[in-house]
Amino acid sequence: MGVHGSAAHDQVPAQAGPALNAVLAVLAAYLLGATPTSYLVGKLARGIDLREHGSKNLGATNVFRTLGWKYAIPVALFDIAKGAVPVLVFSHPPWLAVAVGVAAVLGHMFSPYVRFKGGKGVATAAGMFLALAPLSVLIALAVWGFCLWLTGYVSLSSIVAVLTVPVTVSLLQPDAPHVFWASVALASLIVFAHRKNIARLVAGTENRFRTRAGGGGAAHS
Repeated sequence: MGVHGSAAHDQVPAQAGPALNAVLAVLAAYLLGATPTSYLVGKLARGIDLREHGSKNLGATNVFRTLGWKYAIPVALFDIAKGAVPVLVFSHPPWLAVAVGVAAVLGHMFSPYVRFKGGKGVATAAGMFLALAPLSVLIALAVWGFCLWLTGYVSLSSIVAVLTVPVTVSLLQPDAPHVFWASVALASLIVFAHRKNIARLVAGTENRFRTRAGGGGAAHS
């Protein structure tokens, strides 16, 4: 009885350990993703709250519109890294890689540091899938660039690009259903985050990043 009781007692920590580690990894990814890069850059560079300027969105596009490329490029790169790094660090098992990636994107979109009003998740999701499905991201980037050149709308280009990811993942990685369903869920969430942009696109009031002739202002994104 004593031997069996001791064995049963020892099994509890052995089983709880990996589960606790997974929870801590997801929490760490969420907090990293929640780092409000755009907000911090706005405060440090100009002493302004980007939620009160431009499109009032905490994303790289609004940083460009308000502060210029000098600040927008580092913000975009850091936001991409927020999605890629957790996936690369916690790459096994595959479901955990997906979980930490999704957590990072949710942290970016719903950051507790800025009252759960973050960015729209495009750059951080791109970082996540750059680690999980790099070819799909490269295709989406090409689609985004072509759509931006064609229409001048950052928001529309982002929506079209993210919608291509589930399609290409299903075709290029048919043996990775966890990546596919994560791409479906995040694409849906990102499109929902652009609902105001979609309304302006339908109404014809969405601002362009530029016009085909080379003019125009920055888009709401």
